[in-house]
Amino acid sequence: MTDTLTPYGLQTEHRHEPLGLGEPRPRLSWRLASDRRGAAQSAYRITAAERAADLDDPARLLWDSGRRESGDGVLVPWDGPVLGSATRYHWRVELWDEAGAAAGTGESWFETGLLHRDDWTAVWVGRDSHAQPVFDPPTDHEQPLGDPPLNLRREFELTREPVRARLYATAHGVYEASLNGVRVGDVELAPGWTEYHHRLQYQTYDVTSLLRTGENALGAVVADGWWSGFVGFDERRPARHYGEQPGFFAQLVVDFADGSRQVVATDAAWTERPGAVRFADLLMGEHVDALAASGVWQPVAVLDTEPGPLVAEPDPPIRVTQEVSPVSVVEREPGRCMVDFGQNLVGRVRLTVRDAPSGHRIFLRHAEILDDGELYVTNLRRATATDSYVCGGEPVEVFEPRFTVHGFRYLEVSGHPVSPDDVVARVLHNDTPWTGSFECSDPMVNQLQANISWGQRGNFVAVPTDCPQRDERLGWLGDAQIFAPTASRNADVSAFFARWLADVVDGQDADGAFGDVAPRVAMPREAAPAWGDAGVIVPWHLWRTYGDRRVLERCFDAMAAWVVHIRRHNPDLRWRHRTGNSYGDWLQIDVTTPRDVLSTAYFARSAQLVADAAEVLGRGDVAAEHRALHASIRAAFIESYVDDDGAVEGGTQTAYLLALAFGLVPDDLVRAAVDHLAAGVEKRGNRLTTGFVGVALLCPVLADHGRADLAYALLQQEEFPSWGYSIRHGATTIWERWDGWTEHGGFQSAAMNSFNHYSLGSVGDWLFGRVAGIDQAPDSVAYSELLLRPLPGGTLSWARAEQETVRGRVACGWSLDGDRITVTADVPPGTTAVLEVPTTDPESIAGPEGALDRTGTTLRLPSGHHVVTATFSKELP
Repeated sequence: MTDTLTPYGLQTEHRHEPLGLGEPRPRLSWRLASDRRGAAQSAYRITAAERAADLDDPARLLWDSGRRESGDGVLVPWDGPVLGSATRYHWRVELWDEAGAAAGTGESWFETGLLHRDDWTAVWVGRDSHAQPVFDPPTDHEQPLGDPPLNLRREFELTREPVRARLYATAHGVYEASLNGVRVGDVELAPGWTEYHHRLQYQTYDVTSLLRTGENALGAVVADGWWSGFVGFDERRPARHYGEQPGFFAQLVVDFADGSRQVVATDAAWTERPGAVRFADLLMGEHVDALAASGVWQPVAVLDTEPGPLVAEPDPPIRVTQEVSPVSVVEREPGRCMVDFGQNLVGRVRLTVRDAPSGHRIFLRHAEILDDGELYVTNLRRATATDSYVCGGEPVEVFEPRFTVHGFRYLEVSGHPVSPDDVVARVLHNDTPWTGSFECSDPMVNQLQANISWGQRGNFVAVPTDCPQRDERLGWLGDAQIFAPTASRNADVSAFFARWLADVVDGQDADGAFGDVAPRVAMPREAAPAWGDAGVIVPWHLWRTYGDRRVLERCFDAMAAWVVHIRRHNPDLRWRHRTGNSYGDWLQIDVTTPRDVLSTAYFARSAQLVADAAEVLGRGDVAAEHRALHASIRAAFIESYVDDDGAVEGGTQTAYLLALAFGLVPDDLVRAAVDHLAAGVEKRGNRLTTGFVGVALLCPVLADHGRADLAYALLQQEEFPSWGYSIRHGATTIWERWDGWTEHGGFQSAAMNSFNHYSLGSVGDWLFGRVAGIDQAPDSVAYSELLLRPLPGGTLSWARAEQETVRGRVACGWSLDGDRITVTADVPPGTTAVLEVPTTDPESIAGPEGALDRTGTTLRLPSGHHVVTATFSKELP
């Protein structure tokens, strides 16, 4: 880094150099970096052209914004000419600093996809059901749960060398394309999972280097995936939620130097025959037979001539992001090994097979945990999570499933000996850029942060799922809204959540009710309180965190309709009717929070956020209406559920947390309510009782109301129930239940017992926001004004965190040395920070140079690196 103000991390629609963009008016963003204290952007200029070299030629520019006086580089709308399909646009941003001097520049590009219906000539193709091979009686080893995946091929000829080629592809199912025998791209389980009847994503690939003059062959394998495979736990309809069979839709566009073009699209000229993959399902596993007879290529059937609701993929796809080697391989008996990868993860295994005879069968079974040294698979329910391979007799063969995904730490390999060098786990998830880190002096808390991070990776697979291993894996709204603040600390999830919110909105019914899950399968009822409220809370969170006004605009009518739905059926403003499955504080431990207390609190919260969103969008009448509604709900809540002594009905931790966090306690009773909450925690020996809904609020509410001692006691607790208890017993991800396994009770009910479930890990937001201290001011959007509030406590001697915000890198940390505390902070250019120094002695504060203002123990800091020291006492207020 230098003193020069420099843009970096350039993005178009929250993505780095996206290929196949579908937004007709994309937004451009950049972050800022500089070593100079007080650095800021005062103006910018954006230029764009179809070639990078043309950015230096004013006559060839497509767009020149001119100098614009603005300090903002977050989601600047494209104001150039109307974008054409399949076109690459290079853009440059030039900056001027706070003194008006020319500063740094940055360059990037984006390429549009096929933006119009008439850009497509492809048709949907699939297997011709009238041209299938004869059916032989099944054997014990050959009883697949469905038909083999499609194995498609189209030969074509190029008479000259192309200068550019793009493959646009999607499927009913999940697909992998190949060109001349080489896999196309690195995307897994494409096209992902959306509300397919509303939106079906297509992917764009640069395949120029894979083509050759002369004969070429374009191929694709298409498995059932979410389209027609097993999804969810509804035994009456376990599969085929969207269609009966897979299909493929693709268009290869080849451009030549003379401006001519050749298009190879899916049509009746394609052929199909079953391949080596004999069965593949996301839940059940995959069976590959290296000896499978190839058969004769048969003509395909044209399934449909209309593309359907195609949209360009708007967020990072699923990819293999890392590999994990085993920590041990133990032979349980001859020919059967148990592999421990040391980490509960989500993905698949790559197995190298050496010197296996032709026709030999190998089976791979997966599990998250062991029971007496053997795989514990009862909690997988119907998901068999088993892959199998019939060897081809080669000296070395590699088996890696391609159309399934498992949640596991342990792998059982049967039928062949395994060495540690022959097996590796491949981690799959949506490749959201990792943006945050947290660490401290307590190894247990560091493991907690690691568990939270691994849970996020494993459950951000196409949608934000509840669990990655059993026969469920649904996009539960409640889990997502509870965890979204933590998720956005760890990674840039802006595009991921924005895309998923379209499914949430599409799942809303005519009465305004969201579903419990999105996409909406297996769960037909209206959403429960705290679950349906995700349709309000998550769009607001994306606005606050990323400054994404467009998401707020697109979701706003649905947000307001949800509140209208609740009000319509609850005219007394206590949400007791039309509560769906009314999960309450799901998986709370040893207590029951009254359901109407929880639901009415969320009714108030959603009304408040709709008012806030309406104000942002300039809809003053709607804002005023919902502010009045919120005030009335608050009054009803206080009248019904808050006693004169500050006691909240139910007396549970979650009841108090909701009332305090959502501002539903009269000001003069807040202290009394906090005392009731604290007394309840202390009575249980500093142990929690919160379930999914309350857990995210537990430490923040206690700390913000003067009981950081209890917040830290809960954070560092290692007795049951606590985060530390599962970690002490080997957890490497967040468990679904506090009592998923206990010394006194063993395993909880296998009917619902995931060991990778991020909801109870929502404390991660507090680790960043208060333990390390990175937050933003209440009225700040997209971290325009930082609020740094490091909070030492417990047995910690230091803590620190970093976070790449949309404006730049923020860091905050602290360390203790005797009776002195040192606080370090990094503030990105163009922002300011309010630093609350954790000391009771304002006169002891030393540094930093260049503070803009100081009031007591509060400093106002410009951008740059800052070091502050002060005396420290454990008796902080």
